[in-house]
Amino acid sequence: MSQPFDAQSKTPALRDLDHDHGEFWVPSPWLFPTSGENLSAYEKNGIHLNAGDGAFFDISALTGADSTGDGRSVVSFDITGDGMPELLVRQAGGGPLLVFENQFPDSSWLKVSLQGTKSNSLGVGSKLECIVNGKTLYRELYPGVSFLSQRPAFVNFGLDDATTIERLTVRWPSGETQEFTDVPVNTHILLTELEQKIRRIVPGEGPTD
Repeated sequence: MSQPFDAQSKTPALRDLDHDHGEFWVPSPWLFPTSGENLSAYEKNGIHLNAGDGAFFDISALTGADSTGDGRSVVSFDITGDGMPELLVRQAGGGPLLVFENQFPDSSWLKVSLQGTKSNSLGVGSKLECIVNGKTLYRELYPGVSFLSQRPAFVNFGLDDATTIERLTVRWPSGETQEFTDVPVNTHILLTELEQKIRRIVPGEGPTD
């Protein structure tokens, strides 16, 4: 399959096709939605549950996430606003988008957005360290881009039954390091580089002091 920059361009097949064995050619990748062809070899998507002790459980069939629709990317995002991220799966066949609602038991959580001053404006590349209930959780802010999708530019922490965060450390790309203590849970916060202030982000209102 070719990948031309011009969506109107068409590339002829490189040789005669063996139709008896299912070979086909689509002259431009932008024509796939109307071509009736599908690149899927019907491999099932997989999802694994972290048991927390180095083991993982295959829960693909249990969750219904084992689609055969030629999945190309997956993004986690809290659509319902309850702090529990859903999964959005982009596919090349079997329907362009699947959304899997998070129905795990409720738990504490924290969303962190960053605003760089010396660093880039979104704090991309920052490393965050969260100490809660004697455990240390690590995150890095990289809003990765994949097939027709991009992760949002903030990080999520799942916090089990915690009622407060003992310490939250941000290591900015500039080399600056900031520490915050007694951080509230079950909220979305905004941290600004070189400011020792925690702002809450209220849906529909934006950051508040």
